[in-house]
Amino acid sequence: MPLRPSRILDPAIESLAPEQRRLQQGERLRRTVAHAFARAPRARRTLTAAGIDPASVHGLDDLLRIPVTRKDSIPAAQAEEPPFAGLTAVEPGQLARIFMSAGPIYDPQGAHEDFWRFRHALAAAGFRAGDVAHNSASYHLTPLGFMLDAGARALGCAVIPAGVGQAELQVKVAAHVKATAYLGLPSFLHALLTKARELGTPLSFETAWVIAEMLPETLRTEIQEGFGVRVLQGYGTADLGCLAYECPEKGGWHVHPEAIVEVLDIETGKPAEPGQLGEVVGTLFDVAYPLLRFGTGDLSSLGPEERCACGRTTPKLLGMLGRVGDGVKVRGLFVRAGQIDGIVKRFPEVTAWQAVVTRENHLDRLEYVVELSAPDAGGALASRLAEALREEVKVKGDVRAAPAGTIPPGVKRIDDRRVWK
Repeated sequence: MPLRPSRILDPAIESLAPEQRRLQQGERLRRTVAHAFARAPRARRTLTAAGIDPASVHGLDDLLRIPVTRKDSIPAAQAEEPPFAGLTAVEPGQLARIFMSAGPIYDPQGAHEDFWRFRHALAAAGFRAGDVAHNSASYHLTPLGFMLDAGARALGCAVIPAGVGQAELQVKVAAHVKATAYLGLPSFLHALLTKARELGTPLSFETAWVIAEMLPETLRTEIQEGFGVRVLQGYGTADLGCLAYECPEKGGWHVHPEAIVEVLDIETGKPAEPGQLGEVVGTLFDVAYPLLRFGTGDLSSLGPEERCACGRTTPKLLGMLGRVGDGVKVRGLFVRAGQIDGIVKRFPEVTAWQAVVTRENHLDRLEYVVELSAPDAGGALASRLAEALREEVKVKGDVRAAPAGTIPPGVKRIDDRRVWK
């Protein structure tokens, strides 16, 4: 397996001494709070309600005074105050793009290069100028395709905007142009490599950077040892962009130095101790979308703050360890119980439902189990319900009618039965 040199893209921030980083981020927080107060109406209301005068925010010691804005509250807030709930600091026409994620949540993209800050992560994975990067993330309404595209282009890579699906066609394109790098979901990387082997069409991938779903070590090993492609991973959200990324030393994901990333105790809301489970909360220094303490709903823990052998000094997130809210990621997209329920209510014949997520051969499977008030002759209702759910949720799932009493009262509405190993 070719071992590409990983590099620190910006030592001035990635290798900064922790106390210097604290001072630097504190100054950026001070400026961002003042900017958000002046330009983002909801941020102003939130700060005012908490009794915070921007002039009283001097550094990171003041961060905990700012209330957390919950991701799960955004759909209702955007419906009440369209299009972005008063959280953006520019007019919609000044943005580069506007996306819609599950929820629905409308996500803005500011106009500057690499708005979501993925270039650092890709440099750590060995991406370099002159690479041809095959990007299999979706470019349709959701932002992941453009996120990875922008990071690769900022490093000087050419990008194939492959998007999702059509594995055989993607193999043909990647082989024809001799793509050297891969971006997207790890499960689809495995599917492409497997399809290429079946077709007798060798691919030229040397390195891959994956995101948006779990990367079990068994899958990483299979790709690296079976296909000769080095795989590194990272973590981000549609709202906050890149928050953490892996270096070749592994052992967790370096917190991105261009954002403030906290892990908060679920019960107290105070900073969690290293190794303690908590919710990931991010703050952006962006002029277009100055999010202050945005609660992702993702659970993780922080490792100790020490210099990694790679030379980076930021602490590491120790993986994704669950969710606080009602969302579950399936094939890289969030599936939310509230969204499913809104669709199911259009079908009065459905008396109870549960979504079940399983995994087989490194691929997620979504099934909706429903109880019906009358027999579904020929499966017509199940077909209509499956299509309505696919249109809204964006992830294809099968609908299975079950006898009355199969779904007990109070059961988890989304039952995630996947085992990661």
